[in-house]
Amino acid sequence: MAGKRSAPRPAGFLDAVRLSTGQWVACAVTALSIVGSLGGYLWYQGIANNITTAQVDTDEWDRPTSVEGVMNLLVIGSDVRSGENANYGEAEGERPDMMLIASINVDRGAVTMVNLPRDLVVDLPGCEAVEGYEGMAPQSGMINSAMTFGGVGCQWNAVEQVTGVHLDHFVMMDFTGFKDMVDAVGGVQMCIPAPIDDPKAHLTLEAGEQTLDGEQSLGYVRSRYGQGDGSDLSRIERQQQFMGAMLRQVLSSEVMTSPLAITNFLNAVTESVTADDGFTVDTMTDIAISMREVDLNRIQFVTVPNGQHPADPNRLALSQPAASELFTAINSGADLSGGAEEEEDEGEGDEGADDAESGPTPADISLDVLNGTGIEGLAGQVAERLTTDGYTVNATGNPQVRVPAVTTVYYAPGQEAAAELLAGSLETAVTEEAAGLTGTLELVLGPDWTGFKGDEEEAAPEISVTEDLGGITAEEKPESAC
Repeated sequence: MAGKRSAPRPAGFLDAVRLSTGQWVACAVTALSIVGSLGGYLWYQGIANNITTAQVDTDEWDRPTSVEGVMNLLVIGSDVRSGENANYGEAEGERPDMMLIASINVDRGAVTMVNLPRDLVVDLPGCEAVEGYEGMAPQSGMINSAMTFGGVGCQWNAVEQVTGVHLDHFVMMDFTGFKDMVDAVGGVQMCIPAPIDDPKAHLTLEAGEQTLDGEQSLGYVRSRYGQGDGSDLSRIERQQQFMGAMLRQVLSSEVMTSPLAITNFLNAVTESVTADDGFTVDTMTDIAISMREVDLNRIQFVTVPNGQHPADPNRLALSQPAASELFTAINSGADLSGGAEEEEDEGEGDEGADDAESGPTPADISLDVLNGTGIEGLAGQVAERLTTDGYTVNATGNPQVRVPAVTTVYYAPGQEAAAELLAGSLETAVTEEAAGLTGTLELVLGPDWTGFKGDEEEAAPEISVTEDLGGITAEEKPESAC
C-alpha cells in the first residue's frame, strides 16, 4: 500500500488543529480512561461531538503490521502561533513542536508514551504536494519537518517509516485547551526545585511545592531556557513529570466524584482535540472501558534512546540498537511495564517444575545428528544449535542404516518422551521407534528439513521502560528538594 496524504481541508483548518507539545496526550488518554464511566450522563454525546475530525488517507504507503489489542496514537505538536496562541511565540505559521507515540495495550492494561524529540534527525520519506503544502523529496531532516512540507499525512507516514510502528490514529490539541484542562481540575500540584524566571515562557515561579494553574502550567511545560540545561531533552523530562502529576490529579477522588469537574475537563479536552475521522466515539469508548481501571504504575513515559548527531552537535540521532528494540517491542504488543510478564514467568516456573518431575529436559537427552539432505555441513550446524539448547550431541555424520524420506527422530523402547521433546523443537519432524538403539536418540535430517520452530519469527526484545530506558511511571513523584 502507498502512504496516505492529507485530504483537502477547509479554510481555518490549521487554526483548529494547533498543538504545542506531547504533554497533551496525557490529558487525552486520561479522558479516554474515564469516558467509559460517563454513559449515564445525558450530555456525553454532546461532549464527544466537540471533537474536530480531519481526513487522512493512509492507503498510499506501505505500513507496518498492526497488532490486535494494541492501539498506537500519534500525538503531534503543531505549534501555530496565531490567534489566542500568539502570546506564546513570535513566529507565524505551522511549526511542529513535538511528537510522541502513545501505545495503549488494551489487552494488558498498560500505556507507554514514547517522546520523539524534535531535534531528532532521521531519513524522511518523500511526500507529494497537497493543498496548502509543497511536498518534499526523500531527505535527511528533523523528524518534525515532514508536517511542514506535507501536513498530517506526511508526518504520519514519516513516523511509521522511521519507527516501524503501526499508528492507528492521530490526536492534536492546542495551547488554550491545555490551560482550560488544568483549570478544570483545580490545578496541578508540582514541586519546583529552584526558582524559575523565563520571560520567553511568561513564567515566574518560586521554589517549593505549589499548585500551578493553567497559565502557569503551560509556561512550565513550554519553558526551555529558564530551567535545567536549556535542552529539548531536559524539557521533555519535565513534561513527563508534569503528565504524571496531571494524571494523578485527574484520576483523584476529588475530580472523579465531581460531575462538574468531569464535565469541564472533558469539554476542555474535546473542544481542543482534532483527530482523524476513523477515531470515532465508539473507538474511544471501547478504549475507555478497557482502560478505566489501569494502574498508574502501568502508565509509563520514556524518550526514545538517542545521542548527539555525529554531523551536528545541536541535533540528535537514534541510538541503536536500543531505539529499534523499543519500537519492535511496541509494535509487537509487548508489555513494557514488566508486570504481566512477571506474573506469567512465575506461573511458567511452577509449570516448569511440574514438567521436570514428569518428563525429560534437553539436558537429559543425548543424540547423534545425521545429514540426509545433501546440504554440506548441515549436521554440524544443527548439532551446534542443539548443544546451545542444552542437548548432548555425541556424533555427526551421514545416515547409513536408516535413510528416511522426512526428518525423523529415532528412539529406543522407553524413550518416546525424549524423542517427542526433540521433535517438538523442529519445524518438521516425526518420531519412530527403532531397533538397535539404546540410550541415544538418532536425528536424521531429511529433504523436508526447514529448521527449528520459531526461528522465522522475530521475538520481541525484553525491555523494561523504567529500568532499561530510564523512563518514569505516572505513579512516580520525582525526587526533589520539596
